[in-house]
Formats: sequence, structure tokens, C-alpha cells
Amino acid sequence: MAQPPKSSGQKAGGQNPKGKTRREMARKSVAENRQARRNYEIIDDLEVGIVLTGSEVKSLREGRANIAEAYAREEDGKIVLVNSTIPTYPPAGQFNHDPARKRVLLVKKREFNRLVGAVERDGRTLVPLELYFGPTGMAKIKLALATGRKAPDKRDVEKKRDWDRQKGRILRDRG
Repeated sequence: MAQPPKSSGQKAGGQNPKGKTRREMARKSVAENRQARRNYEIIDDLEVGIVLTGSEVKSLREGRANIAEAYAREEDGKIVLVNSTIPTYPPAGQFNHDPARKRVLLVKKREFNRLVGAVERDGRTLVPLELYFGPTGMAKIKLALATGRKAPDKRDVEKKRDWDRQKGRILRDRG
């Protein structure tokens, strides 16, 4: 007597029960810049690669990194990440890396030209939003093209966000 095939717990269309695709499930976040969305108005974001040494990758796999004060800029025809900190990996010993070194970001030529043009022409800023490992196991950075906010703008955005949250609660409780 033939038995029906066992379900792998996945819905049709390559989705799991939580509604996320395999690619989203494979993404492991290492560091997040939570203040970026408060301090900047995000205009556009894109995924870029990052050039790392072996000990940096090991340290990231342990979940140790800080991109809160980081930003990206153009230097010598490359986009580099400045002020990001990846702590040393103790087992690496003498082969360790400098925790605060500038790291080169891997961007396609067309994207590079677009980003550098926006930064130079419009006075925008390149801010990292998240550092994570992609589905292929490569370290990636979600880089945003942003405009800085002034203090009153931050307060207005916060008020609007709080009001939207309260409005949602009121509508949910009523209905």
C-alpha cells in the first residue's frame, strides 16, 4: 500500500508557513543601524557586497559588528565604508585585522555613478542600514541613499508615527 508523500512544511510557491521565501529565511542579520531611519530620510536603498578579510568574516559570523556611526563615501574611484567596527577575532592571533579600517564596497559601475552623482550633486549621504549574510553566505550591506533630517523634522516624523499607531489601536478596538 502506497503512502502519501510527507509534507516538508512548505506551501506552494517556495514559501514556508510564516510567508517568507527561502531567500529571506537564509538571510542572517549581523548588525543594524536603527538610528538611520530616524536621522535620515531614506530615498533609495540597494544591496552591495563588502570586501573582508578572513578574521573579519569569522567575527561577523559570531554576530559582532557595529555600523551605528558608519557612512560610505567615494575614495580613489571606489565606495568605502568608514567608521564601521568589526571587533578582532581572538583565535586569529597575529593574522587579525584592524577593527576600524575602511572597507571597500562592491558596487556595479552604473550604480556607482548614480550614487556618487547624487552625493556630489544633491548633497545626499550614503548610510548603511543593515549588515547581513545573504543566501549564498556572502556578507552584504543594505546601503541607503539618504538626506539628513533636522531636529524639528525628527519630532514631526515621531509624532506622525505615534498618531498612526494610536489610530490603528482605536480602529482595531472599535471594529
